[in-house]
Amino acid sequence: MTDYDAFNGDADGICALIQMRLDEPRPDAHLVTGVKRDIQLLDKVEVQPGDRVTALDISFDKNRYSVNRIVAAGGTVFFCDHHFAGEIPDNEALETLISTAPEVCTSALINGRLRGRFAEWAVVGCYGDNLDATAAKLADNIGVKTGLETLKRLGILVNYNAYGATSDDLHFMPEDLYLRMSQHESPSGLLADDPSLFGTLDQAYESDMEKGAGAPRIVERPDFAVVSLPDAPWARRVSGVLGNDLANAFPDRAHAVLTDISGGYLVSVRAPLNRRSGADEVCRQFETGGGRSAAAGINKLPQSELNRFIDVMGAQYG
Repeated sequence: MTDYDAFNGDADGICALIQMRLDEPRPDAHLVTGVKRDIQLLDKVEVQPGDRVTALDISFDKNRYSVNRIVAAGGTVFFCDHHFAGEIPDNEALETLISTAPEVCTSALINGRLRGRFAEWAVVGCYGDNLDATAAKLADNIGVKTGLETLKRLGILVNYNAYGATSDDLHFMPEDLYLRMSQHESPSGLLADDPSLFGTLDQAYESDMEKGAGAPRIVERPDFAVVSLPDAPWARRVSGVLGNDLANAFPDRAHAVLTDISGGYLVSVRAPLNRRSGADEVCRQFETGGGRSAAAGINKLPQSELNRFIDVMGAQYG
């Protein structure tokens, strides 16, 4: 029997898997992950009868074919996520824990499954997904009163590390970051025993965000704004966290961050923080789009569709 752990390389995916493997260690599991937008991870998994697959923080809808292929081959799948799922098949070899409620993420769902056993990691995952209220509630449930700003910063930094067109854009490969973080039962232990990880990401984040602060606005209205970033590694790294930063600064406004790529744009969309809905509806109108109601993206928006994208944003949030 072979185990596969497939997880989004961002803070939510990593922190969800840390919780699961602290609860049920599978030290020989094959790790399957990638950059933030690499979500069809189960395409990389080939199973034999009896193999077990865990899938975390990746869209069921985008992995539907491979889930069916895996269970047909005799494998079992546990799938936990908070993105649009579509119809979920009824199969005894498939267990799902999926919620698209805007105030939850995969780390929060796993925290509930494990009855808060490793809730401090769930707090970091929630902060990484810009779910500050959920993170604060979980922290309050376990009596964490101090150090929340540091946990929040850790979540933001781990999330920031996941963004890039390829692994060459990242500071740490997600599987390496997971292995380094998962050696510690709590993020407090990680911060105490491995301060260089936090320091490296913190310094890089500050440098990249300073460059992104002056990014030009293609559109800037009371209801939504569209920000343009150049074709550069630093820009690809901040494409998601800049959207979160803008959402926090202007909570009544939707935001789209466009990053130049060959022949088009990489797009990150954030719904207004005070109305966490519609981001997935915007992005799913384009061929490579997907995500969740509060935050979504398009892997490649052709240049010829930019005006239509702006119109769709206006129709959704205007």
